[in-house]
Amino acid sequence: MDTVYVETSIVSHASAWPSSDTQTAAIQHQARQWWSTKRSSFELVTSQLVIDEASAGDPVAAAERLKLLDGVPTVAIDDEVRALAREIVSAALMPHKAAADALHVAAAAVAGIQYLLTLNCRHIANAHELPQGQRTLSP
Repeated sequence: MDTVYVETSIVSHASAWPSSDTQTAAIQHQARQWWSTKRSSFELVTSQLVIDEASAGDPVAAAERLKLLDGVPTVAIDDEVRALAREIVSAALMPHKAAADALHVAAAAVAGIQYLLTLNCRHIANAHELPQGQRTLSP
C-alpha cells in the first residue's frame, strides 16, 4: 500500500466550517471527498509539525483538525530533514517565509513517502524552477 504524507492544508480544509466563497467551498469539498473516499486506499503519515499547525487557532476548529489526525503515525523532523529543508530554501525552491512548507516536503522525502497530499498551491503544489543554470539542489 502506498504511503501518503498528509500536510496541514488537507485537514484544515476537510474539517473547516463551510465557506460562502465558491472557490474555497470547492476546495473544502475536494478535501472532504478525498478524506472520506480515498484515505483508506493509502497508509497515512504526518509529522509533529502538522499536528502543531493543526493545533493552532480556534480551539473548536483545532479539535476538529486533530480529530482527523488522531491515530495517524508521524515521521521524524530530525537533523536530516532540517538540513534538506534549509537546502530547499537556500536553492530558492521555496521562499524563506515558507520554511515550514519546506520542512513538510523534506520530511516526506527523507522518510521515502510516495505522495505528499496538500492543497497548499502557493509553495508546495507549485512548479518551482531552479535558478538559471542550476540542475540539482547541491552546488
